[in-house]
Order: sequence, then C-alpha cells, then structure tokens
Amino acid sequence: MNHTLKLRLVGAAAVSLIAISCAPEPAPDNGMQPLEVVEPRPDVYADFTLTADLTALSDNQREMVRLLIDAAQIMDDLFWRQAYGEDYETWLESIADADTRRFAELNYGPWDRLDGNKPFIQGVGAKPPGANFYPVDMSRDEFDQAYLPGKNGQYSLIRRDQEGTLKLVPYHVEYAAELKATADLLREAAKLADSTEFASYLKLRAAALISDEYQVSDMFWMDVRDNQIDIVIGPIETYEDALFGYRAGYEAYVLIKDLEWSDRLSRFAEFLPALQRGLPVPDEYKWETPGTDSDLNAYDVVYYAGDSNAGGKTIAINLPNDEVVQLSRGTRRLQLKNAMQAKFDKIVEPIADVLIDESQRDHITFDAFFANTMFHEVAHGLGIKNTIDGSGTVREALLDLSSSMEEGKADILGLYMITELHKAGELGEVDLRDYYVTFMTSVFRSIRFGASSAHGKANMVRFNFFLDSGAFVRDSETGRYHVDFDNMDAAMTDLSRLLLTLQGDGDYEGAAELTESRGIIKDELQRDLDRLTDANIPVDITFQQGVAELGLESDGGASQ
Repeated sequence: MNHTLKLRLVGAAAVSLIAISCAPEPAPDNGMQPLEVVEPRPDVYADFTLTADLTALSDNQREMVRLLIDAAQIMDDLFWRQAYGEDYETWLESIADADTRRFAELNYGPWDRLDGNKPFIQGVGAKPPGANFYPVDMSRDEFDQAYLPGKNGQYSLIRRDQEGTLKLVPYHVEYAAELKATADLLREAAKLADSTEFASYLKLRAAALISDEYQVSDMFWMDVRDNQIDIVIGPIETYEDALFGYRAGYEAYVLIKDLEWSDRLSRFAEFLPALQRGLPVPDEYKWETPGTDSDLNAYDVVYYAGDSNAGGKTIAINLPNDEVVQLSRGTRRLQLKNAMQAKFDKIVEPIADVLIDESQRDHITFDAFFANTMFHEVAHGLGIKNTIDGSGTVREALLDLSSSMEEGKADILGLYMITELHKAGELGEVDLRDYYVTFMTSVFRSIRFGASSAHGKANMVRFNFFLDSGAFVRDSETGRYHVDFDNMDAAMTDLSRLLLTLQGDGDYEGAAELTESRGIIKDELQRDLDRLTDANIPVDITFQQGVAELGLESDGGASQ
C-alpha cells in the first residue's frame, strides 16, 4: 500500500486498543515521575502548498520530476521504519481518531517532535533515543563494549543475532529491495535529463544507494551546476540518532532552481577563506581552509520526504556532510525560497507583532530572514572539522551533542559573516539592524521547535547567552524584546569563540555543560512563548505536495 496516500489522510483524539498494542512498550518503572502524555495538536502546523513554475520545463523534465518524487516517496517509507518501526503502516491504520492519526503522520510516530518528543498516545512510553537504529533494550555500555568494527558508521543498523549478541546490518542489506527500486527510478530519470552532468550524478547516486558508498557521488555532485532540476536523496543527517549521533536517516528533497535569485547569491562563497582567517579564535582553531569551489543557489522545493519532512521543516541545505568532501571541495548551499517565504509570512511576522518592540519592528524583513538563513548554511563551512589534537572529527568527539553545537556555530558565524561583509560594503545599501532584529525574531521561532531538535536546542543556548549578555533586552512592562546594538557585537564574538573552542577541543563535557546551563527555557521565556500559542501562531509548516499540486497529474505515470 502506498504510504503517501495514507499520509494525506485528514486525521481527528482517541486511539483504539490496537493502536496502543502496536506501539513500543512503555518505559520501565525506574522510580521517576510518570511520563507526561500531551494532546495531539495538528493545528501547530500551518498548511502550505508546494508549487513552482514548471512552464519552462520540457516534457522529459516534467516526467523526470515525477520519477524523482516516486524515488523520494521510498525514502519516506524508509525513514518511517528507522524512526518508528517496520509495522508503522498497520499502526497508523489502527488509530481511530483522525486528529491523532494526522498528528502521528506529521511526527512519524507517537511523539511530538516540537514539544520535546513527549508522547501524545497513552502507553507508548518515551521515544527511544536511538529510534529504531538500535535494539530498544541495548545500553550504552553494551554498545561500547561490543566488538563490532564499524559500529559507529552512518549506514548500518545495530540488531541482535539469534543468541542475542549485537551485530551490524548494513542499510543496503536491510533495505535492499527498496533501495534497488529507488536506484532504478534514478537511472530512469537520468535518461530524461537535459544536463549530462546531472544524468551522471543520478547514476552515481543510484550506485551509492545500493552500496552505502556515498563519497564518490558527493564529490561529483559538487560539479553539477547546469541543471535546473535537482534532488537531494539518501541517508544524510544524523539528528534522529539521539543516542550517539552516528546513524543517518533517509530523506529527500526534489528541487527546481530559481535562476534569478541564484544569480544574486553566486558571489558570496568566494569570501570564505578570508572570513575563516578573521574568526575570533587562536590560529589552531582555524587552520583548516574551507573549499572555495562552493555553490550557492536558490530553489523552490516541490517535495519533502523522510527526515526533512519530520517536525520542523528545513528551509536551507548545506551538503555534503562528509568532512573529506568539505575540506577538499567545500559544500553546496541550497536556499529553499518558497518554504522560507512561507515561514516568514505565517510565523516570523506574526511573532514580531506579539514579542518585538514596536520601535524595531520595521527592521524585520524577508530579505534579512533570507540572508540570515543563507549565511547560516555558508557558515557551516567555517571553523574546524577535526579536533586540534588530531584524535578525530568534531562529530565523533561530540557524539549526540555534535548536531546542536554545529547548528549553534552556524547560526552565530552566519551573523558574524553578515557583520563582516556589511563592514566591507559587500551587502549594498542595507541596514545592518535589519539582520540583527530579524535574527532575534527568528530565534523565538526556532526555540519553539523544542529540546528534541538540534536547531531548537542551539537557539535556546543562544537566546540565553544573548539575554545574559544584554544583547537581547526584555521590557518588563510590555513583555516585548529589542536588540541592544552596542552589546550585540561583543555577545556575537564571545559566543563564536566559545563554540569554536568547544568544537576544536572535542570537549564533550564542556558542550554538555553549556547545553544543560543555557539550553533551557526559563519560566519567563515560557510565558512569552505561551503568548504566541494563545495568539494561534503556528510553530511550523506542513505541506500539501505531489504531482497534483504541480499540475503534473494529467501527464500520468506518478504515484502520490
């Protein structure tokens, strides 16, 4: 049964007994308080239809888009199995209440991703930190002591053999049939591509999916520049593995390049080496030279699937994640303009009406929101990928905290880049205050993603750091915030230095202390966030998407 059809079902707050029996077992009684169960709340997502202007596409390109959407739908199925389990379709069908079912679809399971992964169905227990990548009864100690070469790899599952001993199962073995079907679709799409470079990439990515060897296709993707249609597909981000941060979840984006906006952005990547040299840390924390052959473009996204579609939606992409590729070639930065506009219109501006001082509200603009998001992605290329003592990568050293530390670094260094480029006159006749006030407003947006999100956690750290530094100031009478521009530069420099040092040192304990002390929502902030809820401002967006929304239905051939 095509699961995407089920994900379109309009769902309503009771769950059948079958639903409870199919869910994971409750957490064992360990003397702690019973786990809070929250109400399903599908209304925290604002609907948005993903469309793009396809009039310039040839018939072959339109058919290619349909094939890529079919491939993306398979990624969606695989992520469901990684996040929840093999029986997710039966479980979804068993949920009697439509609102609960709809919320389960949006969260890829019975845990509210925008509220700290709290369960919204009785009896399911806590979300396993290792999702379905590891046995639910496996402890960290058991994993650490197990002799399993490659056990910290991104593209394998940990399972038990018949004797109960831990074993590795590669993705390309566990999901062989589905990955072959995906590879076949990519090869069919390659035959229709106008760009020979993109056709070659699709064939290389097909080979990568069925071998779990992604570096060659990642390298080649860096050279794919002349294609109007693009796809990001495979096991990419490790956010879902909250146990160790090792294992990657399947996802996909189908994209149409916005040629006009892309032309505006093309020149910024060349500034990376100079900006790297100017980072406010000792030389050993910035010895790596970011690749200068980076690509920066704007796209309309026409399909999200899997990890990218779960909870808070991505509005910009910085890939590949492979540190070897990044250091030798840089990355590609893809700005998802239509999704970004939706978040600005439906969330950022309404937040400003409630929480931002009227004297600074005119500084909140879409251009600043777009630029802040864009430079966040560019800033992933700054800093350091390997610890300064040579013991390994930052990602390996910081484990489950690596994602939130990296997102926090990219946020603050993105603002650093904007400040430095503005000083150099590279941003034109714009008001730097627009970027700062829009940045603060967007922090409120991202905090609402909750502690289960790397982006939400990073934003909580930054909000508290800036509040304590006097860069963000709350008026006790109005309950509204403004930026203190005099304090902003110092706070930005201090936090940049702290995060870069934690990463370069591979300081897990320091990163944990920062997260525990600053990555929290204090009572006053929670009351302010509650005002956003009372004003019915959505937390994030969800998509109506597919061939019908793109006007491709009449061409035939694609499932939905």
